[in-house]
Amino acid sequence: MDAETVCGIYGYLAERGVKIWIDGGWCVDALLGRQTRRHPDLDVALGREDEERFVEHMASLGYTRRHDGDDTAWNYVLTDDRGHSVDVHVFEYDQSGRNVYGIAYPHGSLTGEGTIDGRTVACVAPEWMFAFKTAYAPADKDLADVRALSEAFGFEIPPTHR
Repeated sequence: MDAETVCGIYGYLAERGVKIWIDGGWCVDALLGRQTRRHPDLDVALGREDEERFVEHMASLGYTRRHDGDDTAWNYVLTDDRGHSVDVHVFEYDQSGRNVYGIAYPHGSLTGEGTIDGRTVACVAPEWMFAFKTAYAPADKDLADVRALSEAFGFEIPPTHR
């Protein structure tokens, strides 16, 4: 998944009033303001209230839902015929800001802003992206992401990710 495709999807949805937040590896790069590595997919957070319109608009871009046995109603992958993948993370908050559906994004975690290929995007806040990246056993790419976030934002790297 290249930056041009990411920005194209983001802009297309924004023009149609569908809000997404960039998550995962592209979020790290957006927060850093530069691409640090190749990304096999695009991870997005999506409010449940926009899900139906999101799926419709993504279908108009040629994306369909991949059924692989790991998908759920709130976490699934859309693919197109060019090999692009979008990993969708649906969530919903109640009026008090408590997560009541889907991916348990803590209230306030979707307040980040970053830049991809010159375009400003909404994303996971830096402190939350760092917390998410250090919450599981890391792959090499995760170690690099954690180091980069630590250097940029002054977060202390836990022993498990040094």
